[in-house]
Amino acid sequence: MEKKLNFTDQALNQINLITKGEKNKFFRITVQGGGCSGFKYKFGFDTKLNEDDIIFGKAIIDKSSLDIISGSVVDFKKEMIGESFIIDNPKATASCGCGLSFSV
Repeated sequence: MEKKLNFTDQALNQINLITKGEKNKFFRITVQGGGCSGFKYKFGFDTKLNEDDIIFGKAIIDKSSLDIISGSVVDFKKEMIGESFIIDNPKATASCGCGLSFSV
């Protein structure tokens, strides 16, 4: 079964904006152990591709992280309290109020 990650237009626009003009700059999504619900999302930048990275345009994610969030939708929201990337993960059985921590 193909591992898939979907991006909203808002997320793609923001990723392209923040990596614009930098050929080897990628938006990295990682899932780490921890957080108040067991796992947490981490967003950052990287200029290096690892052997186990999967590339989605200008976004990259390692295979282990993708296994956990395959089928998710990456979005970018602008709200009064700030701007942030969020992930709608259909595999998550619980999450915390911050939106960055979840369990499967």
